[in-house]
Amino acid sequence: MIRRLMIANRGEIALRIIRACRELGIESVAVYSDADEQAPHVHAADFAQHIGGSPAPDSYLNIPQLLDAARRAGADAIHPGYGFLSERAHFARACGDAGLTFVGPPPDAIERMGSKIGARELMQRAGVPVVPGETPADQSDDAMLAAVTHIGFPALIKPSAGGGGIGMKTVRAASEVLDAVQGARREAKAAFGDGTLYVERLVERPRHVEIQVFADTHGNVVHVFERECSIQRR
Repeated sequence: MIRRLMIANRGEIALRIIRACRELGIESVAVYSDADEQAPHVHAADFAQHIGGSPAPDSYLNIPQLLDAARRAGADAIHPGYGFLSERAHFARACGDAGLTFVGPPPDAIERMGSKIGARELMQRAGVPVVPGETPADQSDDAMLAAVTHIGFPALIKPSAGGGGIGMKTVRAASEVLDAVQGARREAKAAFGDGTLYVERLVERPRHVEIQVFADTHGNVVHVFERECSIQRR
């Protein structure tokens, strides 16, 4: 039973989790960087812990700082939200090693699916069709240009880590590739601490359909049917 939950995130997602905690009778702990000291999620939570400087690598991506904050706050569980460390298996494993419940998939599942490159490879081995793509072992600008040229235009340059479209860049000509690669790498490092990139052929006007699956540690698994994400608006 979770008594006190620390949210290793900020902003709107942290507020959602805080509201859910309140409905469930669970105490909430917010974390904040120097820049977020007066952010709404800090004031909404039952408790708050400072975790470092404004850059994400100094705070929201700093695993020792987060674990220390959980210890200081007396939390017994950590919810990663989305982005930041939510898809990093070593964070989930570190939480378990520290005696904290990680609210999310087990580390081995994250290792398989948290990397989009790894997820593509897993699906290909399982015979699932995937969009044509290429991952240069050499992550240099020249290697990325060669990969885009091989896949063909238009193409997407995508970070392997994280999600939410952060760092994705569309390129329609060779002259656009260098700026796109450097921008994608910079954004991915800032948001996820990992600048690894890969290339996919751009699918124009796609439909984004998800089937969400939830499971617990007792072997119970449910799905909540399909969701047409193409009509979502931010």
